[in-house]
Amino acid sequence: MEDYKQGTEIMHQEDASPSPVEQNEDARPWYQQPELRKLYMMMPFLFLGSTTLGYDGSLLNGLQTMPAWKSCSHLGLLGAFPGFGGFAVLLFTPYIADICGRRMGTAIGCAIVILGAAIQACPPRSNPDAMFLAGRFIMGMGGNLTNATCPLLITEVAHPRHRGRMTTIYNTAWYLGAILAAWTTFGTLNHIDGDLSWRLPTGLQCGMPGILLLTVYMLPESPRWLIAKGKYTKANAILTKYHGNGEETGFVSWEFSEISQTLELEKAAASSSGWYELVRTPGNRKRCFLIIATAIFSQCSGNGLVSYYLAAVLNTIAAINGGLTIWCWLVSLGCAFLVDRVGRRTLFLGAGVGMLIAFTVWTVCSAVYEKTGNSSAGSAVLAMIFLFYGAAGLAWPGLTVSYTVEILPFNIRAKGLTLCFVFTSLAGIFNQYVNPIGLNALAWKFYFVYIAVLVIECLVIYFFYVETRGPTLEETAVLFDGPDANVGGMDMTYERKASIIAAKEV
Repeated sequence: MEDYKQGTEIMHQEDASPSPVEQNEDARPWYQQPELRKLYMMMPFLFLGSTTLGYDGSLLNGLQTMPAWKSCSHLGLLGAFPGFGGFAVLLFTPYIADICGRRMGTAIGCAIVILGAAIQACPPRSNPDAMFLAGRFIMGMGGNLTNATCPLLITEVAHPRHRGRMTTIYNTAWYLGAILAAWTTFGTLNHIDGDLSWRLPTGLQCGMPGILLLTVYMLPESPRWLIAKGKYTKANAILTKYHGNGEETGFVSWEFSEISQTLELEKAAASSSGWYELVRTPGNRKRCFLIIATAIFSQCSGNGLVSYYLAAVLNTIAAINGGLTIWCWLVSLGCAFLVDRVGRRTLFLGAGVGMLIAFTVWTVCSAVYEKTGNSSAGSAVLAMIFLFYGAAGLAWPGLTVSYTVEILPFNIRAKGLTLCFVFTSLAGIFNQYVNPIGLNALAWKFYFVYIAVLVIECLVIYFFYVETRGPTLEETAVLFDGPDANVGGMDMTYERKASIIAAKEV
């Protein structure tokens, strides 16, 4: 009760300053602010949640090249079982994140991933296939749980000026995991004989979640989650330490006030804390539409296709894939630093248009190669693949998660992120099972389906996507719910809400 009273006093204190910029915010770069620097030096540990998924996504491809592994396990469901495990836990992930906290949810997910990886690396000789399959199912459960909590913690603890970049970098770390798995399996294949050649890279899958498990409690808990649980003093202490460098400045008081009052308004306005809240209001329905569109576009824009003729033209497919992964990572990581300079909507639209142009040329070159067998056309396909994935790197790897979490209010943020993962998984299943059928039936003509999808994608982005650059995490609600949005704060008047909307319409 005393904690609540103290938090209420902080939350409702008066301040005459009209905007957060004038609230004594420390304008120095983050690396010149000691406490903020400590926070961001610890952030890469949270990126390991995405790296873990990338490692697993690439690991199976490497294992399939190993004779020792093939003799132990040759089940066709191996690639799909982590997805099944992920689906099994998705319904529960938002409740774990909201009830146990962002850090505890991450820790639980890491422990489950370690268990699954250990089972895969050391299956009993009596029934290795079944245990390897079980390990992949368990690992999928833990991976999705970790991936559903890490972005929440990043976006909710980062300074408002750096929120977009930090959260966008998170999902680009997927490529780093894929690169590590590719090189690890390549090394063991060429230098280690016997079962150890596949047990070692499989067991190393414990490394990244293990590091994250050991370090996650070095990071602060989400101040928004703490406030939602009535732990006002702890939340204010975290904001003061990291966003005020140990001093309770006017900026920290303003930030605490906005978060606290907004969460109170959200709680009072919500009909319930259930899944229905995702579609109860027009603003939430628009959020869900954008989340579903983002999830589908991130997987079904042609990026799930492998060039139909690439294997026939080039004998260095492994090297090409390795180079393509590194290229995608560098482009997506570089673009993550542009989200606050260029804007989310601009990056999305640039990615859509760039992919449409590259994919159209890709299709034409594929048609020329089929009809003439011209090797130059085949090389042009390779060039277009790199340009296509470079264009995709402008937005889809990083913004798929960061855009989702920042357009959602706190009370449905965890559930909305789960919705994104559901449709991402469904789109991935579509790629896995439908694309081969279409390619076998229509060859290069199947590419026209994705040209049409890319045209629709560009139109949806242009007419419906909302630019979220500028407003704080709480103020983003104004862009979806209008001047009556449930946003509080010292200076959050009806006029200020209207000015946020007007600034985006210019």
